[in-house]
Amino acid sequence: MIRIGYPSGYWGDDQAAPSRMLESAADLDYLAMDYLAEITMAILKRQQERDATLGYARDFPPLVGELLEDLAAQDVTLLANAGGVNPESCKDAVMDVAANADADISVAAVAGDEILERIPDLREQGIEFDNMDSGQSFETVADDLVAANAYLGSFPIAKALDEGADIVVTGRCIDAALAIGPMIHEFGWSPTQYDNLASGVIAGHLLECGAQVTGGVFLEDWEEVDFMEMGYPIVEMDADGEFVVTKPNGTGGLVNEATVKEQLVYEIKDPTAYHTPDVTADFTTPQLDRIGENRVRVTGCEGEAPPESLKVSALYRDGYKAQLLLTYSWPDALKKAERADDVIRRRLERDDVDLREIRTEYVGYNGCHGGISPRPEDPNEIVLRIAVTADRKEAIDSFGKTAIPIAIAGPPNVTQLVSGRPNPEPVLSFWPCTIPRDAVEPTLTVESTGVN
Repeated sequence: MIRIGYPSGYWGDDQAAPSRMLESAADLDYLAMDYLAEITMAILKRQQERDATLGYARDFPPLVGELLEDLAAQDVTLLANAGGVNPESCKDAVMDVAANADADISVAAVAGDEILERIPDLREQGIEFDNMDSGQSFETVADDLVAANAYLGSFPIAKALDEGADIVVTGRCIDAALAIGPMIHEFGWSPTQYDNLASGVIAGHLLECGAQVTGGVFLEDWEEVDFMEMGYPIVEMDADGEFVVTKPNGTGGLVNEATVKEQLVYEIKDPTAYHTPDVTADFTTPQLDRIGENRVRVTGCEGEAPPESLKVSALYRDGYKAQLLLTYSWPDALKKAERADDVIRRRLERDDVDLREIRTEYVGYNGCHGGISPRPEDPNEIVLRIAVTADRKEAIDSFGKTAIPIAIAGPPNVTQLVSGRPNPEPVLSFWPCTIPRDAVEPTLTVESTGVN
């Protein structure tokens, strides 16, 4: 059996959680940390455009420095996809931290997911990169593309561990790979052991959002959950693919069948065919049994061969955006906000401001549930949110100049939620597509500090 702790579900998660987990959880073998989402890749790509040495989660190397002593003392291997769009630079930064601490470790970088520069040649070979959700032609965004990363699987991570890496950083891989890689390494699972790999995918999927499986954003009994010192999840995986979801003793949060089920169905589309580079997992097959306090056993996972293609997460320049936020108070808060919206829209039309889209929400009324929200009788306060997009930055500037005077030349009892005129922000939009798996070649570099 191996024990994998997962104290990070996204970039920005609790920075103290990894050290707390090392202190409170006995006999961990691996610590895995998820940093990446589509929006994160966009942020990291912008950073790399400003400085070619950036493009990774810069708070990860200092965190490694804080953890090095405990990782070594407890013989725990650390894995993270903090490499973002620049795993090699992330590895180098971790190496510098380790060398400065006189730590004798090996650090691996798994890369090869970046395919942006190869796209022209790949298109000449007949690969189309059309939008996998909408069917829209790639031609419509080809000239505006700024990033394209294939989702790698788990076997390159397992290879890094085979080569003795103490810390593994990756770029874009499936979220579950950080958990499956150690399982492949420890148990010797082959690429055709689909049921075991499906178990790894499901375990990794339960882990990937951190505290979501241990009571975070839990719908059922959320009032009973101790959110103060959340316990982050641990998976205890057996070689046969059966595993237990738990958390460190004495921590907050909750693990039961309901918390596991909620995370199981999170962002999966077709539950009978969850496609990954390693296996197609059937999320309808697992059996869940509570076997103790904060312990749920998962059995019966099944899988089939993976698809012949890999998903690609691409980003393209998609104009500009801005938003105006104004708070109106009782009495007649909603009526005031509606009047302000009407005036702003008519002024924009009068001034012929060339916006692509304008959207209004009344937070406190329909910000979450939209048109199905019952109209409140007379709320204490309403936040008017007007969001716009445009092809040109100048149009967003015009929106800000036209809209902001409503703060003193409009309905009463108003205050700006965010001060200043709305400013243009560049938009990087998500373009999901696929690439034949044999067109992507993962790379691996392993480097040792050689201190001792």
